[in-house]
Amino acid sequence: MLTGPSLLVLDDDPGVVAFLSESLGERGFRVEGFASPPEALERVAVQPFDLVITDVRMPGMRETDIVEAVLERRPEQLVLLMTAFGSIDLAVAAVRAGACDFIAKPFKIEALEFAIERALKDREMRREIVRLRSRLPEGDAASPLVSRSPAMTAVVQTALRVADLDSIVLLTGETGTGKGAVARFIHESGARRRRPLQHVNCASIPPTLIESELFGVRRGAFTDAREDRVGAFVAAEDGTLFLDEIGELPLETQAKLLHVLESGRVRPLGASHELPLRARVVAATNRPLERLLREGLFRPDLYYRLNVIRIEIPPLRERREDILPLVDLVVARLGERQSRPVVGVSAAARRRLIAYSWPGNVRELANILERAIALCDHDTLLPEDLDFPSSGGGIDALLSESARSSIPLAELERLYVRRVLESHGGNKSSAAKVLGIDRRTLYRRLNGAPGGESED
Repeated sequence: MLTGPSLLVLDDDPGVVAFLSESLGERGFRVEGFASPPEALERVAVQPFDLVITDVRMPGMRETDIVEAVLERRPEQLVLLMTAFGSIDLAVAAVRAGACDFIAKPFKIEALEFAIERALKDREMRREIVRLRSRLPEGDAASPLVSRSPAMTAVVQTALRVADLDSIVLLTGETGTGKGAVARFIHESGARRRRPLQHVNCASIPPTLIESELFGVRRGAFTDAREDRVGAFVAAEDGTLFLDEIGELPLETQAKLLHVLESGRVRPLGASHELPLRARVVAATNRPLERLLREGLFRPDLYYRLNVIRIEIPPLRERREDILPLVDLVVARLGERQSRPVVGVSAAARRRLIAYSWPGNVRELANILERAIALCDHDTLLPEDLDFPSSGGGIDALLSESARSSIPLAELERLYVRRVLESHGGNKSSAAKVLGIDRRTLYRRLNGAPGGESED
C-alpha cells in the first residue's frame, strides 16, 4: 500500500489522467484521477490532498474558474496547473488567483515530479511559518532566527546555551543580518525574559549625551540636567542591556564603560555614590573591531572585556536555505499588518529571490517584500513585483551586464545556471530542482552544449 504524498489529478482527457495516475503511482505517490471537474471538486470538498494537479482549461469553465473553485471548497489547498504552451498568460492569471505553480505541456514525467516536489516543499514551509510565528517575538517583519541552514542553526544553538549565563556576549556581522533580533532571542530564551530589555543604539546618540543615556544623571550635574534621569544600566535591572553599534562609542566613554564592566558598579553623572550593576550586557557591532583597534579608535582593554562570548551572524547569502522560509514569514506578517490579500509567492518569484545576492541581508529582504506587498494588486507575488537594485550582484546584475556585453542567449543561460549552482553550494540536485530541470539537463546547460559531462 502506497504511503507517499496524496495527489488529485484532473484533466478532461481520460487518457492523460490514466497515464499520470499510473506514472506518479509508480513513483510512490497516492493518486486519485478524475476527468470530470464536478466529481473532482466534490472529492476535494470532503478529502484534503497534499496537492491538486489540474489542467488550467476545463470544459464549461472560464479562465481561472477551476483554481477558484478548488480554493473555495478548501482555501488551504495547494494547486499545481498544467497548461499548453500557448496558454502561459492564462496560467499566470491562475497563479495570481491562488495556484502555487504551473508546468507547460508537453512535459516529461520527471519535470512534473520536480514541480510536485517544489510544491510539497512549499507546503512544508507554510506549515513551518505557523510554528515560527508562535516562537518569534512580535514587532519585526522578519527574524534571522529561521534556522534551516547549518550556519544559522549554530547561531541559535549558541544563543540558547548562553541565555542563562551572566557573561558578556558580543554579536558581530554585517548590517541587516539581525543582530538585534538575536540579542532579543538571547534575552527571551533565559531566566531574564520577564525583566526589562534595554536597547541603546550607540550610533544614534550624540557623543555629549551618550554617557547620561548609559549611566544616568543627577539633577544639576550640568546646565540642562533639571531632574534625575535613570540610565540604561539601571533601567535594565535584572534584565538585559543591549549596546548596539558599540564600535561607535567615543574613546572617553569607552574608558567609563570598561570601568562599569570591570567593577560591576555604575555611577550616574553628578552622583556621589555608585549603584550595583545587575544587568546582563549584550553588545553588537557591524564594524570590525580588530581594525578599529589598529586604527586607535577602540580600546584594546574594552575589546578583550567584550569579546568573552562572540557570535558571528552570517550574511543571508551564506544561509540560502533560510531565504524561502524567511520570505514566507515576512509575507505572512506584512500581509497581516497591512491588511493586504497577499497569501503567497509564485515559484518564479521564489527562484528570483534565491538567486539574488542580498547585500542588505534580512533587512533588505523585508524592505523589498514590504514594497512589493504595498504596491501589488493581486494575492500572489510575481517576479515583476520584486524591485531589486541593479547593483545587487544577483540575477539583475547578471542581466544588466549581459545586455551591456551583448552576451548570446545560450551563454547567458549557462551563466545563470552556474550562478544558481553556486548559490546552492555546488549541490547539483538542489540547483536542478530550483531550475525545474533534471541533473542530466543541468550538466548539458553548464557546458553550453548537448551531452556535457557524465553524471558519474
